[in-house]
Amino acid sequence: MASENLAADLTRRILGCAFRVHSELGPGLLESAYRKCLIRELTVAGLASREEIPVPLHYRGENIDCAYRADLVVEGTVLIELKCVKRLKAIHTAQALTYMRIARLPLGLILNFNTVSLRDGVRRLVL
Repeated sequence: MASENLAADLTRRILGCAFRVHSELGPGLLESAYRKCLIRELTVAGLASREEIPVPLHYRGENIDCAYRADLVVEGTVLIELKCVKRLKAIHTAQALTYMRIARLPLGLILNFNTVSLRDGVRRLVL
C-alpha cells in the first residue's frame, strides 16, 4: 500500500510538471522541445530524470544493440514516452509497455503534447 501511494504521488508530481509545460507552450512543437522543458520542470520539482536512456535488448542470452531509447526515466522508476501526434494509438501503448518490460520499470506515462488539453493526451501504464 505504501509503495502504491509513493507511485501515485510520483505520477502526480510528474503530471504536474507536464501540465505546466503544456500550459506554457501549448501544442504544435517538436517532441524534443517538450522533452527539454519537461526536464527543466522535473529538476525544479526536485525529481531526478534522465533523457534518451538506452533500452538494452536481451535476446536468447545475447545483448542485441538495436539503439532503442526511452525518452525519459524519472527517479529510476517511471518511463515517460513523449508524443506529438494527432491521437495516441494502440502501437504507442505497446511500444511503451515493451520498453517498460525490457528496462524493468514498473510505471509508465505516455504524454501526447499535441492536444488542446494535455489531460486528453495522458496514458498511465503499470506492469
